[in-house]
Amino acid sequence: MTDDAVPDLRASDADRERVSEVLRDALADGRLDMEEFEERLEATYKARTYAELTPITRDLPASGTAAPRPVSFTKEPVADGSWAGRIVGGEGSSTNGVAVLSGFQRKGRWTVPRRFSCFAFWGGGEIDLREADFADREVEINCVAIMGGVQVIVPPGVEVVVRGVGIMGGFDHPDGDGRPEPGAPRVVISGFAFWGGVGVERKVTRAERQRLKETRRQERLERKESRHELHRARHEERTLDRELDRELDRELDRERRRQGER
Repeated sequence: MTDDAVPDLRASDADRERVSEVLRDALADGRLDMEEFEERLEATYKARTYAELTPITRDLPASGTAAPRPVSFTKEPVADGSWAGRIVGGEGSSTNGVAVLSGFQRKGRWTVPRRFSCFAFWGGGEIDLREADFADREVEINCVAIMGGVQVIVPPGVEVVVRGVGIMGGFDHPDGDGRPEPGAPRVVISGFAFWGGVGVERKVTRAERQRLKETRRQERLERKESRHELHRARHEERTLDRELDRELDRELDRERRRQGER
């Protein structure tokens, strides 16, 4: 998809910041004077769509390049399963959750901000990070649970640091903590629990769980097939032994008859 294909898409704060960075570099390099810089910077922060942002840097090189190139708003593809593809920068798609005599959920495909705050009073919340993107390599989830609870679900490979304080309540640490995977984000869980609790557990995604179930099912089928093959081999071996025994008996009978005829 080219930039021309998305002229009407709304620009984010991160997009405007990328353009302003190019403008600052151009000012430092002498490509823009102060008046041009201020005019373009003002236009940048007023821009609401990609179509309004793109012309601002069309005649300027992107940061760190020599050849002029407008800022691209098309994300480059990343390898499937790479943590790098899930560190997306920008702002989170949700920054807080509240449960008062009720509940809240953050799950599925969402972006975890650098700091997510939640409050549960006689209620509960679920924060599922298994399919989430992350605004930074380190994010903080601050939980306050008063006679309520919050459950945080993290995928394997993510480093988890629990710093919360519990009074007649508690903060759980996830089971099975091992070495973090290269490039995986760090999740800091802080806050306060009074007559409540914050639980942290590791779970694989539903897709990964289904894949593991299918793998185990296939392994069971292969073991079953191996047992059947072994059973058939043993049956054929016993059948062959019986045939050999009968053939030996017939040969002995023929030999006895020849001896009797003599």
